[in-house]
Amino acid sequence: MYKIPNVLSLNFLFTLGNFTIFFSIFLIVLQLIILRKNFKLEHILQIPVSIIFGYFIDLTMILFSWVNPEAYIMKIVYLLIGCLILGVGVYMEVLADVVMLPGESFVRAIVLTWKTNFGITKICFDVSMSVIAAVLSFVFAGRLAGVREGTVIAALLVGFIARLIGKKLVFLKDMIFPESVSAENENEAKEQAAG
Repeated sequence: MYKIPNVLSLNFLFTLGNFTIFFSIFLIVLQLIILRKNFKLEHILQIPVSIIFGYFIDLTMILFSWVNPEAYIMKIVYLLIGCLILGVGVYMEVLADVVMLPGESFVRAIVLTWKTNFGITKICFDVSMSVIAAVLSFVFAGRLAGVREGTVIAALLVGFIARLIGKKLVFLKDMIFPESVSAENENEAKEQAAG
C-alpha cells in the first residue's frame, strides 16, 4: 500500500506520511463502495488511526534517517527484516479483528465480499500497488524512482509471511479468542447441516 504514497512523496511537496493519510482515506471510500450495507461505523475508526499512522511514519522517517545501508547485501537484509516485521504485524492485526489500517481492511473487504483467501489477496493487492506505483513513477518522474526490486520482493513476501504465520500459529486464535472460535465452529456446523 505504501508504494504509491512513497512515489508521490518523491515527486510532490507532501510528505510520505501525508500521502499515506490521503491514500488511506481513498481506500476507506473504496471499502464503502465494496462493502455497501456491510460497511459498519467501526470502519470510520480507520480515519483517526490512519492520521496517527501517517504522522508516525513521518516521525520514524526522521528518527531512522541515520539507517542508510550502502552495501547491497545489507539492503537485502534490512528488507527481509522489515518484511518479517510487517508480515507479523499484518497477521496480528487481522487476528485481533479490531480497527485495521486501510490497506489490510481493504483486502479484508475483498475477502469478505468475494470469499477469497486473505494471504493470496494481500499478495495480489501489494503487487498491483507496486505496478501502479511504477507507472506513476514513470508518469511523474520520467524514470523508475521509489520502486525497485525490493518493492516487488516486499509485495510478494509480506502476504506470504502473514499467510504462513497464520497457518503455523492457528492455535493462537483458540487461545486468545475461544468464544469467537466456538461461535465460528457452531456456525460452520449449522451451515453443513443445512446444506
